[in-house]
Amino acid sequence: MMDNVQLANASLNDIVFEGRNKAYGAFELRRIYGRNVTRALIIGAALLALLVFIPAIAKMLEDRKPKEVLNLKENVLMDAPPLDETKPPPPPPPPEAPPPPPPKLTTVKFTPPVVKKDEEVKKEEVPDQEELKDKTVATVTVKGNTDSPDLSDLSGEGTKPVEEVVETNKVYTYVEQMPSLPGGGGMGAIVSAIQKNVRYPAVDLRNQVEGKVFASFTVDENGDISDVKIVKGISSTIDAETIRSIKALPKFIPGKQNGRSVKVSFTVPVTYKIQ
Repeated sequence: MMDNVQLANASLNDIVFEGRNKAYGAFELRRIYGRNVTRALIIGAALLALLVFIPAIAKMLEDRKPKEVLNLKENVLMDAPPLDETKPPPPPPPPEAPPPPPPKLTTVKFTPPVVKKDEEVKKEEVPDQEELKDKTVATVTVKGNTDSPDLSDLSGEGTKPVEEVVETNKVYTYVEQMPSLPGGGGMGAIVSAIQKNVRYPAVDLRNQVEGKVFASFTVDENGDISDVKIVKGISSTIDAETIRSIKALPKFIPGKQNGRSVKVSFTVPVTYKIQ
């Protein structure tokens, strides 16, 4: 144990390692630890200062470096090389193509009008419509007037009226006068009448079947309905009910094309919705 005099002069390491093996190494490391820390701080500070001041030193050295002075001489034109008389001269450039000739203008000779006296001019009178009413038109000239009822030898068909060919079996989708119900109203009235005739099938009510059915039918020349069919259906029972409600419609006013009654085809939507 150290006495009071030794404790007053002893360091912290001496007190910690009192009575221990100082030759083990730990005592020596603790003793030189402060010196190593101080040395490391000095070296680190020196490296940091060097890294900070290196760019400034480099720029200072570059500014002190003497700059090169460029010696610019005046441009001097060189003489052309001597011609080689042994080589033949280059061929002359080809001549330019002559311009195309101007287009020929076609001129028309002016014929002066011939002035004649009034008595020398032949007057052509236009026949009046009343005079042509009883005349017969033919493809050859007929001398005089004729009341012949048949000039088939002269004009081909003669005075027989030409019958207009009318297609009776053609079904139109749009005509000048579309078919309509007796009360009128157009397509909206037709769809509304079909909806009123519809009775919702019970099986479809139970199964909550809803939707829109597209059906087509034809109105003939007499206003009767024919050729009813389903274009797009929902169920067999609803499709059958749609066909029945269309056939139950009243007689139509037939459609007309060029003043004649014709067949017209309709495609109508019928909506089924549970209220």
